Amino acid sequence: MNRTRNLLKKIGWALFTILFVIILNFFLFRVLPGDPARAGIRDPRLKKEAIEMLRIRFGLDKPVINCFESLNPIELGSCTVNPLDTQFFIYIRNLLQGELGVSYHTNRPVTDILTERLWNTVLLIGAGQILSILIGVIFGVFAAWKARTTIDHAAVITSLFAWSLPTFWLGIILLFWGSSQGLPLAGKATPGASSLPLLQQWGDIIRHMFLPTLTYTIIYMAEYTLIMRSSLMDVLSEDYILTAKAKGLSTFQILKDHALKNAMLPLVTVIAINLGFTVAGAIQIEAVFSWPGLGGAIFEAVGRRDFPVLQGAFLLIAVAVIFANLIADLTYNYLDPRVQTE
Repeated sequence: MNRTRNLLKKIGWALFTILFVIILNFFLFRVLPGDPARAGIRDPRLKKEAIEMLRIRFGLDKPVINCFESLNPIELGSCTVNPLDTQFFIYIRNLLQGELGVSYHTNRPVTDILTERLWNTVLLIGAGQILSILIGVIFGVFAAWKARTTIDHAAVITSLFAWSLPTFWLGIILLFWGSSQGLPLAGKATPGASSLPLLQQWGDIIRHMFLPTLTYTIIYMAEYTLIMRSSLMDVLSEDYILTAKAKGLSTFQILKDHALKNAMLPLVTVIAINLGFTVAGAIQIEAVFSWPGLGGAIFEAVGRRDFPVLQGAFLLIAVAVIFANLIADLTYNYLDPRVQTE
């Protein structure tokens, strides 16, 4: 019963946070100065009539949340606008229907744009996260087991150096290196590759993924190595580990049955947070390698001041972060029963 109540409480807080983010996300882009219609389509040749048509096209002619905001105090009695016909309620209604608005630049639904880019980001980030977690955990465990030795010092120094590297700088260095190795430097696939057999298409995609995935893996592998090493060293100093050694258990048994499960708790939190934030697509990596992902869409939308795309992307990122933290909390309940009693 306690477990069910704890689960429902965490889900309830997650839903409440999402509701708060939805409201904040709406007003965030309404408080910016300037006319969104002019900002999204910056053409000095546009006449007032064309700008007004754009405002009507994108629903910017309607009041934001009430019909009094654009009226003088003496005109309040003439307000006849239906509250459900304001920008806020239209935004909520469209959101419930899975609609995020229309792009100012491409005149396409934001949902279609983000869906196309999201799968490319999931492909890139998924591969990078899996590799960085596996390599980081293995290196961290090995460094902790060989603590205060040459191997441990080398692992720590290398990880600190890799973790401190600016992402865009490392990407540019690998870009120069890849050009000398004949690797693809930009995009997701070679033009015309869609006509090739399916196996060759995936081979082409993997070659294009190599450099951005390597950049991502190096940065996050270093972080996971340091966290895993520190956490495991704390666990290995516990009395029950000494007891396990006194029983004659092998190194593998001690790590698998006693140490790793407890040492994984801090790493689970970091992985969950990273997964949530990197739904944004590691914007710098996607910008350096021209990868057509969600991060690239955000980068382009900022340059074009395409507010509907930015609004949809920020909402997607916020929901991903909240969901990832919820998964981390639930994983904690599985890894550490003490969390349930607290």
